[in-house]
Amino acid sequence: MPDPADLVALASAVAREAGELLLARHGQAAVVQTKSSPTDVVTEMDHAAERLIRDRLLAARPDDAILGEEGGQTGTGLVRWVVDPLDGTVNYLYGLPGWAVSVAAEVAGVVVAGAVCVPLQRSTFTATLGGGAWLDSAFDGSPRRLACNSGLELRDALVATGFGYPAGQRAAQGRVVAAVLPRVRDIRRAGAAAVDLCSVAAGRVDAYYEQGTHYWDIAAGGLIAREAGAVTGGLRGDEPGEAMTLAADPVLFAELRDLLASLDADRLPAG
Repeated sequence: MPDPADLVALASAVAREAGELLLARHGQAAVVQTKSSPTDVVTEMDHAAERLIRDRLLAARPDDAILGEEGGQTGTGLVRWVVDPLDGTVNYLYGLPGWAVSVAAEVAGVVVAGAVCVPLQRSTFTATLGGGAWLDSAFDGSPRRLACNSGLELRDALVATGFGYPAGQRAAQGRVVAAVLPRVRDIRRAGAAAVDLCSVAAGRVDAYYEQGTHYWDIAAGGLIAREAGAVTGGLRGDEPGEAMTLAADPVLFAELRDLLASLDADRLPAG
C-alpha cells in the first residue's frame, strides 16, 4: 500500500512545477482546439502542462496509471493519477488569476491524496485521506490546516457556482441560478471547479454547486473539501460528478441540495 504522504508530496511538487511552466505564458497562450462548443477551448499550454506532469509522475512511479483531461487513460496499476493540467483555461487565456493545476492519486479506486496549485494566489492546497486538508501559501508563515465554514443557513451563505459551455445548458443553468440567488447571501463564479472546491475548504465561500464537472476537475479538490469538513455529493444520493457536484458543511449541504433538487438542477439539457 503506497503511503498517501508520499503520494501527496509528489502530487504537490508536480503541480507546482506545472504551475511554473504555465506562468511563463499566462495570458499569451494560443487556442489549439475546441471541445464541447466554440467557447470550450484548449490551449497549447494545456497540452504542455499535461506532458510535463505525465513525464514527472512516470519518472517517479513508472508502474502507475494516469487519467488526464487531455491525454486520457494510460497504463494500469494499483495507483492511478487523475490530472487536470489547467483547470480554468478561459481564465488563463484572458490573463485572469482563477486557474489551477490539479493532481490526485487513487489507490484501488479511492482518492487518497490530492494537490491543487493556484499559481497566481501563490498557494497549494493539499489533502490526504484521513490526514486533513492544508494550505501552503506564500502569504502564511507555514502550512495551515483548513476547515470549511459551518453553522450557516442557506440565506446567509456565499455560494460559488459554474456554468457549462453549450448554449442550451447555459440558458437552463441561468434559470437555476436566478432562482437560487434570492435565497442566498450572494453568488460567486470564479471559473475553475478545483479552485471553488478549495475555496469551500478554506472558508472563502460557504458552498459550491455545478453541473457538468468531470472527474479530473473534482478529484483533488473534492478530497480537499471533504478533509476540511465539507460533504460532497450529487442531489439524489449520487456521488459528485457530471450531473451535479455540490460541496458544503453537512447542514448547509442538505439545505442547498434540497433547493437544487426542487429546481431539477441536475437534469438540465446537455446542449
